[in-house]
Formats: sequence, structure tokens, C-alpha cells
Amino acid sequence: MIEDLSPFIPLSPAILHILLSLAGSDRHGYGIMQEVARQSEGQYKLGPGTLYDNLQKLMNQRLVDEAPRRSGSEDPRRRYYRLTSFGRRVLSAEVARLEGVVREAKLRLHLPNPRRAT
Repeated sequence: MIEDLSPFIPLSPAILHILLSLAGSDRHGYGIMQEVARQSEGQYKLGPGTLYDNLQKLMNQRLVDEAPRRSGSEDPRRRYYRLTSFGRRVLSAEVARLEGVVREAKLRLHLPNPRRAT
């Protein structure tokens, strides 16, 4: 059975960046904001309100859940978030959709395709 992910696609920029930031490892809120800024080379910045509103939405949709508390020197008040397997499938579907958009844009704009360059 093919899973229908269409209700989740396309992702908003904030949700795309949040999911992408969690694809590599579990992160706390501030860590997510830092990773989004790093991945976008500072061009996209999440404020705390946008981040936490979207994290709540993502948890309600079961795309993200709260990771178990870390032991050690970390602040015990800090909550960590992780991408669920369902969230990973939605993110992968969005990446595939965006690849199609970029492919079409290259055709329309006559941009070089790096795969064809030799």
C-alpha cells in the first residue's frame, strides 16, 4: 500500500527547515534555531514563537516527538525533539517534490544540469 502524504505537502518554509534540522540528530529548541541558520547560511531565521508553535503542530501531526531526556551536564529543563519515521517520510516526499520543481525550473530557464555536464 502506498502511503498518501499529500495532506502534508507542500511544507511551509519554517516546517521544512525544522524537519531538516532534526534529520541529522535530536535537538533542543535553541539548537534547532542555530541549525536552521547554519543550513540556510543565515538567510532564514526562526524566532522562538514560530519555532515552538510549529513544533507543537508537528508533534500533533506525529512528524516530531519529544526525545528522551539526556543525562549528564545538560540543563534538565531543556526539551529535545526528534524526527519520527513518519516525519522522515514526509520530509523525503517534500525533498522529491522540490527536486521536481528545480528540474522544471532548469528546463524553463535553460540552466545547466550538473548531472549532464562532463
